[in-house]
Amino acid sequence: MLAMGVLELKKYDDHYLKLKRIFERVVQLIETYHPDELAIEAPFFGKNVQSMLKLGRAQGVAMAAALSRSVPIFEYAPLRIKQAITGRGSASKEQVALFLKQYLHLKEDPKFLDATDGLAAAVCHYFQANAPVSASGSNSWKAFISKNPGRVKK
Repeated sequence: MLAMGVLELKKYDDHYLKLKRIFERVVQLIETYHPDELAIEAPFFGKNVQSMLKLGRAQGVAMAAALSRSVPIFEYAPLRIKQAITGRGSASKEQVALFLKQYLHLKEDPKFLDATDGLAAAVCHYFQANAPVSASGSNSWKAFISKNPGRVKK
């Protein structure tokens, strides 16, 4: 992990300025760290439709920022992220944060659970990309070995 934080947007009254700031910050992060891929939590249906709409717009501009810099995007359902990190899809944000702290040997408790949500998506993607299953969905070891000859010693 190179960086983790949240974007404080409360000082902006205009929703469109908030979206612009998200776009600019994601572009800045991409230009600073040069990621190969972007992992993001897929939107989920909550009780408040307005909150879901705002979240979808924010995710959309973050995705547009990545696409504007040719960074591929991978989406994971919240349940899948929690399951990848804790082994349980019903885990709380606090449990996810605790597992990440232990797994990544973080010295301090993360300050913001929204930041650990983002980190959890990245770690989930790492696990998926490095799992002994091919991208095509074939989960046989024979398929994995044939597609990854340098990763397996015979």
